[in-house]
Amino acid sequence: MAGTKRQKSSSIAKNSSRGRSSRGSTSGSKRYTPPVPASYKKSGRAMAITLFALLGAGFIVIFVDYLGVLPGGAANWYLLLGIALLAGGFYAATKYR
Repeated sequence: MAGTKRQKSSSIAKNSSRGRSSRGSTSGSKRYTPPVPASYKKSGRAMAITLFALLGAGFIVIFVDYLGVLPGGAANWYLLLGIALLAGGFYAATKYR
């Protein structure tokens, strides 16, 4: 029985050393998929400006709210606005190419 376990483990090691998994092949379909043109992959300059403007505005709103300079004093609405601006900046960052 010990010999069978050794044979199984050595066959798994052989398969993994060849780059194959023990579950089978991971090759895709044989259909042709054309490459995406480079013009589709690039974001415009406005995307970068929007990204940094949202992040910067969110940081500034939260910082000024912390200082209590905004009208109405330190309010939760300003904090939520700052977090929403930061979230919008992070969302824009995920779409930037």
